[in-house]
Amino acid sequence: MSVQEYLEPAVKDFADQAKATYSAPIDTSKFTGRNFVAQEDPLQTQAINIARQGVGSYSPYLTAAQTAQTAGAGALGQSAQTIGGLGALTGPQAYQPFMSPYQTQVIDATLSEFDKQRLGGQQQIKDAAVASGNFGGGREGAMLGQYNADSLADRSALQASMLQQGFGQANQLAQQNFMNQGSIGTAQQGLAGAYGNQMNQQFGLSDFGRTGMGQDVSALGSLGGLRQGMNQANLSADAQAAQTGAYEPYGRLQQYNSSLTGLMGGVQGDQYQQPGQTNPFQTALSTALGVGGLFGKIYS
Repeated sequence: MSVQEYLEPAVKDFADQAKATYSAPIDTSKFTGRNFVAQEDPLQTQAINIARQGVGSYSPYLTAAQTAQTAGAGALGQSAQTIGGLGALTGPQAYQPFMSPYQTQVIDATLSEFDKQRLGGQQQIKDAAVASGNFGGGREGAMLGQYNADSLADRSALQASMLQQGFGQANQLAQQNFMNQGSIGTAQQGLAGAYGNQMNQQFGLSDFGRTGMGQDVSALGSLGGLRQGMNQANLSADAQAAQTGAYEPYGRLQQYNSSLTGLMGGVQGDQYQQPGQTNPFQTALSTALGVGGLFGKIYS
């Protein structure tokens, strides 16, 4: 029996196995598709949610800062106006706005009452002169002259005193008003400064919030990316293992082919490639060529 005749059953067995192998389609879904793509990591999802929720979260702080800025500018303007108006509250005429509008009526009424009393005093002198028998005499005239002179002097002193009292009160009120306005101007300056501090604080909170959020998003995204990369590596390894298993029968056929052609001294197909570099059509062609070569060797 020749070598070809001896190996003919093995070649037919190889052909049957090759036919059976190529008749069974390879289920590529076992090592390809979305199932072998790493999904978004929970940390990445958290980072996305924080970033989404943080969009515009700083706006209230900016609004508050702008409000404080506007209020501070208003207070500063009022302070400048108040302090600038202090000059009008000084000078020789500064007391006039504080003079009582009823001063003339009060003085007139007081002097009228004084004049009534003065006339009453004159009448008392005359009555005393009548009673003493000196009415119309020089003594009565001297007493009336002295009384009238004293009364007029007292009247002038009373009028001057009331005028001085009104001026003093008005001048005191003017000075107090000057001091009050100065204090108000200083307080308005302080208020403007407080608004400025509040504005800076709100701007600071806005920057702090955005910076902190950015750091959180960056850290979570980086950690999530690392975990996603590890998951992808595991999935890729699983896919590679599944692909290797799927093409394993073709590898055995090529080894079978190599053994037979080696024994028969010559016909050899293409070498089997590891999965991951394997082209299924190329592998099929290689195996088919091996089968054809074996039959050609036997029946040549």
